[in-house]
Amino acid sequence: MTDLDAAIASRLARMQRHQQRMVQTPSISDTSPLGSGPSNRHGMPRLPPGQTETHKWPVLDLGMQPDIPSRDWSLVVDGAVRVPLRLDWQGLLALPQVQDTSDFHCVTAWSQMDLCFRGVRLSTLLALADLDDSASHLMCYGSDGYTVNLPVEEALKDDVLLAFEVGGEPLPREHGGPARIVTPQLWAWKGAKWVCRIEVLTEDRRGFWEERGYSNTAHPWRDDRYG
Repeated sequence: MTDLDAAIASRLARMQRHQQRMVQTPSISDTSPLGSGPSNRHGMPRLPPGQTETHKWPVLDLGMQPDIPSRDWSLVVDGAVRVPLRLDWQGLLALPQVQDTSDFHCVTAWSQMDLCFRGVRLSTLLALADLDDSASHLMCYGSDGYTVNLPVEEALKDDVLLAFEVGGEPLPREHGGPARIVTPQLWAWKGAKWVCRIEVLTEDRRGFWEERGYSNTAHPWRDDRYG
């Protein structure tokens, strides 16, 4: 184990209260989830209720797609942290990477299965930033002006990634490249495209769609779409 790996593991261990809440989240713990098909790896029906499987990844955004070369990309992690971070592209690629195949569920009634992402776990970034004990939520900002909130216990899940590849290729601009957040256990709007800042909060604050009537919790297997 490298010194970096040891530091990440040590700081994750200090987030025990969030880990305990994580296993109680609906996408893991619901005993009567809604949906159809065989179980996914968390025990939920593969297809959430009201969804249709698609084999083409639709493009949804706020009407603009920022053009950010990877050489110009940066990410700030600040707020209720002990060690604020600022990463450039090379700094991101130097962190421990994972490859994860997950399903992508959009609240507009489509799901795409088995997308293979490569990136850095969001939990790695949060461990490096060393969350304050008072931390409870994140606000994620996209370069297009988008904002979205996440509870820390959702953000720490192993399949929540800051992804920069899909299908073995660089993440396309239209899907949030060079880097976006993916949240397989929540509706996909909870993953900001073109992410440039993660602010750690001590209380919840609603993001772009949450302020416009979408669910604040966004659990697909509860058909949790609107507030």
